[in-house]
Amino acid sequence: MPELPEVEALREFLDANLVGKEIARALPVAVSVLKTYDPPLSALDGTTVAAVGRHGKFLDIETDGLHLLIHLARAGWLQWRDVLPSGPPRPGKGPLALRVALTGGDGFDLTEAGTTKRLAVHLVHDPADVEGVARLGPDPLADGFDRDAFAALLAGERRQLKGALRDQSLIAGIGNAYSDEILHAARMSPFKPVQNLTDEEITTLYEAMRTTLGEAVERSHGLAAGRLKAEKKSGLRVHGRTGEPCPVCGDTIREVSFSDSSLQYCPTCQTGGKPLADRRLSRLLK
Repeated sequence: MPELPEVEALREFLDANLVGKEIARALPVAVSVLKTYDPPLSALDGTTVAAVGRHGKFLDIETDGLHLLIHLARAGWLQWRDVLPSGPPRPGKGPLALRVALTGGDGFDLTEAGTTKRLAVHLVHDPADVEGVARLGPDPLADGFDRDAFAALLAGERRQLKGALRDQSLIAGIGNAYSDEILHAARMSPFKPVQNLTDEEITTLYEAMRTTLGEAVERSHGLAAGRLKAEKKSGLRVHGRTGEPCPVCGDTIREVSFSDSSLQYCPTCQTGGKPLADRRLSRLLK
């Protein structure tokens, strides 16, 4: 799933390649992708892209008072094309979900792999009209989001760290992969209760979050859209690396599997050497 660093890199790429250009047509291919109907997608025809923004994991393409909001979900991606294929795209069983064609002949495709279709596109007058945007918590890399603001968000939390970091209404943009990376950098168990954090541990977690995300954004800076997936994978230290040695201590990276996802961690760095039980209600083995 694209998370804050990849979406920010896509925003930067689109800002350089879209702003000032005119949209010829936006063509939905998969029925499931379009989540709004007023204004119609045809309202984009002939508009000029004014800016490209980001709200958490949402891309925001602003054109003449309209906002095309894109959430790539778990398996969605954006593919830039210097020259789009001639003729309208045909609906079918392929990954293509939506095409945005510019008057210059270039543009981009939104694609989604797999059978579970969650990629979402909204066309609205105000980004806050989209529920997923309206409920977002603060951006963890925002200039004003300091350690005290982070501590205030965690006050009263009773969840485990992994779940709290992934909650978009608490903090925007962190998903499964970077929550694993942040917790590894902070040397904390994914199942540590938030309410058990000391003031020093809150500082450690805050610094790990800012550093992990900031470094990921920096690694992606200037990359073309097609190279971002590979860059993300190469930069991850524990997520998706079950069975490999931890780059910090050399212990074997372990996994906890759930019904629709999994997490990875290092026992030596994060759980005092004890493996976590691999079941949905995981807790430390005694």
